[in-house]
Amino acid sequence: MLERLYGTRNIATGSAGVQDKEKALLSLIVQKLNDLFTGDLSDNDQLSYAMAVKGKLLDNEVLLNQAANNKKEQFSTSPTLTKAVLAAIMDAFETHAEMSKQALESQVVQDGLKDALLGPGQLYEALRARAA
Repeated sequence: MLERLYGTRNIATGSAGVQDKEKALLSLIVQKLNDLFTGDLSDNDQLSYAMAVKGKLLDNEVLLNQAANNKKEQFSTSPTLTKAVLAAIMDAFETHAEMSKQALESQVVQDGLKDALLGPGQLYEALRARAA
């Protein structure tokens, strides 16, 4: 799924060049978002939000067809894209609100989320790397 969001599915993972390119792209996204959003938002907050919206857009079959059949300039001016972005923003809001509600109301969900973050999410390792 991360490959789908970041668009790196055809690139071999683990190489320094790929990681550097991904970091540079993510940094550019954060720079653009810093100019848009206000308030006490971390870079991770902004990036997570952008990737959630992107994920919703990647599921849109009409956009998939338009991207396959048009140049980027044509695609970027599509009224369908404008409407899809708004719909993706609303869907991301509803999805995150629903997931947060479930997590707040269920110790099982909280424990499962913690396990997922500590296991495959490598939260501990990421925190250790940041602390170093």
